[in-house]
Amino acid sequence: MTDARIARLHGRRVWDSRGRPTIEVEAHLAGGAVGRAIAPAGASTGRGEALDLRDGGARFGGLDVRLALNAVNTTIAPALAGLEATDQEAVDRLLIGLDGTADRSRLGGNAIVATSMAVLHAAAAARGEPLWLHLSRGRPVRTPLPEIQIFGGGAHADRRVDVQDFMVMCPAASSFSEALDWTAEIYRTAGELLRKAGKLQGVADEGGYWPAFDSNEEALETLTRAIEAAGLRPGTQVAISLDVAASQFGKSGVYTLALDDRTLDSGALIEMLGSWIEQYPILSVEDPLAEDDHAGHAEFTRRYGHLCQVIGDDFLVTDARRVHAAAAAGEANAVLIKPNQAGTVTEALAALRAGRQAGFSTIVSARSGESEDVTIAHLSVGWDAGQLKVGSFSRSERMAKWNEVLRIEEALGESAEFSGWSALPFATTESAAVRP
Repeated sequence: MTDARIARLHGRRVWDSRGRPTIEVEAHLAGGAVGRAIAPAGASTGRGEALDLRDGGARFGGLDVRLALNAVNTTIAPALAGLEATDQEAVDRLLIGLDGTADRSRLGGNAIVATSMAVLHAAAAARGEPLWLHLSRGRPVRTPLPEIQIFGGGAHADRRVDVQDFMVMCPAASSFSEALDWTAEIYRTAGELLRKAGKLQGVADEGGYWPAFDSNEEALETLTRAIEAAGLRPGTQVAISLDVAASQFGKSGVYTLALDDRTLDSGALIEMLGSWIEQYPILSVEDPLAEDDHAGHAEFTRRYGHLCQVIGDDFLVTDARRVHAAAAAGEANAVLIKPNQAGTVTEALAALRAGRQAGFSTIVSARSGESEDVTIAHLSVGWDAGQLKVGSFSRSERMAKWNEVLRIEEALGESAEFSGWSALPFATTESAAVRP
């Protein structure tokens, strides 16, 4: 291994998939190794997640990142000089201490996560290893079960549909590569169905189709038809995954579905989602209730957690303490892992470990504002998370991640194991998870 001491950090402003400024950091080590990473940005965000530092004012709608960039180059860079890049925990502790706020608002979550991930990449480069192998530390790994958006809604599509993501999962595929093959056919046939019906409005933030449905349930009906039109069997081969993102349309136990022109309380929303689970091949539901509705989450998990994974995102915000609390209260059985939500790589890993300790499914996830950065593809494999949620099956910032896992699967060769059904702890057998 070459000298892994941090010699220099350099931050620059680059652009994300929404054409908004973001931070890229390069970590240069004394032995010549270099790591690079770009901070993503979310649209639907939880109240407890790390905050990006934006400039405000008129420039780029207030979204410029000159303040965060200055934090990297004038505060973070000199403080990290000389640290061992291979000691990720020490690097991240220093970053957390430098900022000194609970929400990373002084230096900026965007500055901190880009630095944390850049150092991680540099450490792998110093060892001469691909990042996933550096992360695995010799432990066996699996390629992840992908969750792939077909229809986008919520904050990703101007609230044209209330539910944020209508996705597919292919747990019966024999490999990651085959799961992508199946998804490609579903994505194509879904587009054809929308065009023929005159309901295709464009593409949402994460690359899924932007539909003009008359109801939220019409999306489920159309997605089921698309799976069948692709020559695949809903339930036995392909399942549906929903990101309800209920915090976007609900608060204090009151939920307003604009598309359906309905206002529901927690119980009524649980009943509606439950009827969908019973009628359609849904194996995953993310944020079924708002982040402040803990009783609703617990009731939903109690009633449906044996039928599907109940993912905490907005109310868990990749926070190990919140994961432990949710597990104790029975409020979820799965956790989404977003490095920029936590703030650092070390904190994201702690949340994943907390989920694993609780028996939760764990899903490494992208954000709606993404880039060509492929860090999360390596995290999903190297940490053996089991699942990867990137967005849709279009747009280069999404395809870069899917393609990177294909390369990793090829590198694993005959030892490659696809997580498939094993990524879903609630499904103790394949038959138990097949519905309707």
